[in-house]
Amino acid sequence: MVIIQGHPDPAGGHLCHALADAYAHGAEQAGHAVTRVDVAALAFPLLRTKQDFETGRLPDALRPAQVAIGAADHLCIVYPLWLGTLPAILKAFLEQVFRPGFAFSMNARAWRRPLKGKSARIVVTMGMPVLIYRWYFGAHGLKSLERSILGFCGIGPCRESLFGMVEAASAGKRARWIEAMRKFGAAAR
Repeated sequence: MVIIQGHPDPAGGHLCHALADAYAHGAEQAGHAVTRVDVAALAFPLLRTKQDFETGRLPDALRPAQVAIGAADHLCIVYPLWLGTLPAILKAFLEQVFRPGFAFSMNARAWRRPLKGKSARIVVTMGMPVLIYRWYFGAHGLKSLERSILGFCGIGPCRESLFGMVEAASAGKRARWIEAMRKFGAAAR
């Protein structure tokens, strides 16, 4: 299992970090091997051209993450909602790691998805109510990650845990969220 901590603040200490820690703790207690990737701690360039995406060299800092993702049966991706979607650093990480040849390949005859068979849990924290994000905004950022990135590469099923109004959440509510993540981690789902 690979837990991708996508909060862009390298200082840590956010709810996303606590949720990822709980997921990892539950998974480890249940005997699952866990690799953690803290995207904010990695230094890597943005992809700027189609050619670089298709044939460029994966930065050395991202090679361990790509190897871990390739070997894992399950991914957990944790991030805060920023401008309706995932933070830019997490998107840049996924663009670098999920390159052609690793995550998918296409030619005139076939579309190959080497990551097929892996499952994922997507964990999103947000300042707005979850119902508003889903109903009014259509959860477009989440759907984009699920369908256009993970699903395109064959990863599924993708399960979701969305936590809204996080700034106003009581300590008790946060504790329940953390316990839920521990249980999901133990079940590797």
